[in-house]
Amino acid sequence: MKEQSYLELGQVQAGGTSIKAWTRGVPVDEKAITQLQNTASLPIVHPHLAVMPDVHFGLGATIGSVIPTLNAIIPAAVGVDIGCGMMAVQTSLNASDLPDDLKGMRTSIERRVPHGKTKGRHDRGAWGEIPNAQINVWRNGLEQKFRDICEKHPKIGKRVNHVNHLGTLGTGNHFIEVCLDEMNQVWFVLHSGSRGVGNRIGTYFISLAREDMERHMRNLPDRDLSYFEEGSTLFHDYVEAVGWAQDFAKENRALMMEAVIEAVAKTPGIPPFKAKLQAVNCHHNYVQKESHFDKELWVTRKGAVRAGVGEFGIIPGSMGDRSFIVKGKGNEDSFCSCSHGAGRVLSRRQAKKQFSVKDHEQATKGVECRKDEKVLDETPKAYKDIEKVMAAQSDLIEIVHTLKQVVCVKG
Repeated sequence: MKEQSYLELGQVQAGGTSIKAWTRGVPVDEKAITQLQNTASLPIVHPHLAVMPDVHFGLGATIGSVIPTLNAIIPAAVGVDIGCGMMAVQTSLNASDLPDDLKGMRTSIERRVPHGKTKGRHDRGAWGEIPNAQINVWRNGLEQKFRDICEKHPKIGKRVNHVNHLGTLGTGNHFIEVCLDEMNQVWFVLHSGSRGVGNRIGTYFISLAREDMERHMRNLPDRDLSYFEEGSTLFHDYVEAVGWAQDFAKENRALMMEAVIEAVAKTPGIPPFKAKLQAVNCHHNYVQKESHFDKELWVTRKGAVRAGVGEFGIIPGSMGDRSFIVKGKGNEDSFCSCSHGAGRVLSRRQAKKQFSVKDHEQATKGVECRKDEKVLDETPKAYKDIEKVMAAQSDLIEIVHTLKQVVCVKG
């Protein structure tokens, strides 16, 4: 008899639902378990909560969780990095086409894609002069819908970065990488979301949900689990706004990828090449309506990738580890989902205290990347073992390509 692939994670309060966790062989901290139990206790969660092996405590809701809800959405579960996700393209380049010294390639990408943030008037993570490609994408699909949203909710549009963040990377765990697959084929991989405007939308509606829930219900286990019920005006407005932010995020990644392709093509010594021989662009922080277990549900993937039968996804490791292009197996118990990465094992503050620049240099040996104290929060050992994470979800996905980064750009 085949061993059950998931674990029943802890006990939930009376009236709550079960928690199915693909965490066999990987650590799960107690704070995350408590947070998951709080979510599972909500009457809107149905039929169970699914937990991915990269699970860890998060703001609003547990990262690495799949939250199916009946006739309701929890804005803080979607979070403020709405539509955050991954994009990868395979190229015709081979490892032998790359120069021995990759610093020039990294600096070329860094010059072409705004990244990071500087406090004050100058934001190096935004466009000073917005390129025509960004303006065209904004005007032909995003601008009017954003105006419609702001007409109903003017606070969203006040002094917010939108088109000037379109095609930019951001900070934190967002990155751009040049990788080699198992056949030494070159891939470009990047990770980003809806930037400043997505943060504004998320923050705004999370606040509204808390206020609305306080008026109608006061016994939530956590105010970040406040939700909008289907049929209400705020529910409709949130669905419109979150859908728009998810579209923005996908366009943001596509524009960045075009810039990365151009940057590498202009790197001295790189021969002409084709890109997008195989391409994947997927969210891992989002909500959408899906049918599962004979019910129409709102499925929030908070740090999880959709992995329906034959669907491609990307599971990145840390900046010194391997990443994976995967194909879904359509496991219904997981709501056709898989992990979105390795998952943190240390908080950013803990990582900065525990590791030195020398530790980071050793962990990222062979990778052309930043090796300074400002990226210690992203050092590889702050993350779970990606091999164990992949083993724990072998019935959710199959590995199609294994990628090892040789260049990594961080915000």
